[in-house]
Amino acid sequence: MAHRSLGIGDIGVYVPAPEIGVETIVEERIRREPGIETQLRRAWETTGQKRMRYTEPWEDTSTLAAESAMALLRQNPGIDPSRLRYLAVGTETGVDHSKAVAAYVEGMLQRAGVPVPRTISTFQVQHACAGGALGAIGVAALLSLSDRREDTGLVLCSDVARYESATTAEITQGAGAAALLVENDPALVELDLSNMGFASEDVDDFFRPLGSAVAKVRGGYSIQCYNKSLELAFADHCERRGEKAEEVIADTDYFVLHVPFRNMALRAMRKLLSSRLALGEAEADAILAAKSFQEGIDPIANIGNTYTASIFLSLAFLLNAQFKLIGEGIVGKRMILASYGSGNTMAVISATVAPRAPEVLARWKSGSVWDRARLTPWEEYEDWTGRAGGVEHGGVSVREPAAGAEGFYLSRIREDGYREYGFR
Repeated sequence: MAHRSLGIGDIGVYVPAPEIGVETIVEERIRREPGIETQLRRAWETTGQKRMRYTEPWEDTSTLAAESAMALLRQNPGIDPSRLRYLAVGTETGVDHSKAVAAYVEGMLQRAGVPVPRTISTFQVQHACAGGALGAIGVAALLSLSDRREDTGLVLCSDVARYESATTAEITQGAGAAALLVENDPALVELDLSNMGFASEDVDDFFRPLGSAVAKVRGGYSIQCYNKSLELAFADHCERRGEKAEEVIADTDYFVLHVPFRNMALRAMRKLLSSRLALGEAEADAILAAKSFQEGIDPIANIGNTYTASIFLSLAFLLNAQFKLIGEGIVGKRMILASYGSGNTMAVISATVAPRAPEVLARWKSGSVWDRARLTPWEEYEDWTGRAGGVEHGGVSVREPAAGAEGFYLSRIREDGYREYGFR
């Protein structure tokens, strides 16, 4: 069988507008509970987070996913949605225990005039923050089995990360979505599905019990699990490539990781380089700087954790920054993508920037994520912490979008709990 190239044709990004500074959160929590000052300030310094985004009252995981899909379609007028064969959503903050977010998004897109066919497979992938990457791998594998090269898939990675208030985890919250066009002969990034590295272990580092709007996290332990699984999956990847770790590291131009908070990904890479190359922190940082690692993680400090979308937001920021710097020189750059999901699993994938990537990257409106940010007062943020997925207490009333707001919105929740969405 001839070699078949599969991967990501483009990435659409959506981050909600409401924004609050981490400093504001820290100062307000300390003012109310002085006893937590030391641990909060230490956490602020440790994470490297600066700001976070959160949802409007009419937004939830489904609307974020639909917005990212529309962003992708708008920057690709040549895409024929009627050729979509798969519509998958990776999320760990689903809105229904049975119905997939993908099914809700299918309906939203159709009501917005997008000709999504009924002859399509919709499904949801869940494994904490790795759900989006696993969804992309799955759709790419499915496309590889079809004789119809024109078939495409849309994988939406969407989440609203929420933790208990007045905890060290609170400052790493966030919300956002990334849409991936998965296709044959991809225009942006080619994925190598032949030698992926994996690691999994049954642990309780992070979870969200049924009925809970907020996640439960054992911070220090979760970091250990992340680092351990990265080491194991990377070693598995190297073994399957038939290369030594130092050869793979030297051969890699860019490392792209899941970023729960900025400094977690940085420290994980330092640890990996230290163990594989016997490097000190300064030497490891020099290698990471040469590989432009910070260009992918620095923006996350101003958004927060977006769970499944995090790795692809990081990928998009890195590719955009490098394209502005080296232009056509970005073609052929080799990458390692490492996607972590608590509970846990890690997937390490080799990827290459595709020949047509400059055409795709030239269409991106890179400033849109920052231009639409709306710095909010503490009272508005505190109101958000009292909501569950955009729904008022009682679970049946939903706030209308603000005057002039456009896009998808949660219009109502019926008495039986079913969600209905609108578009304007």
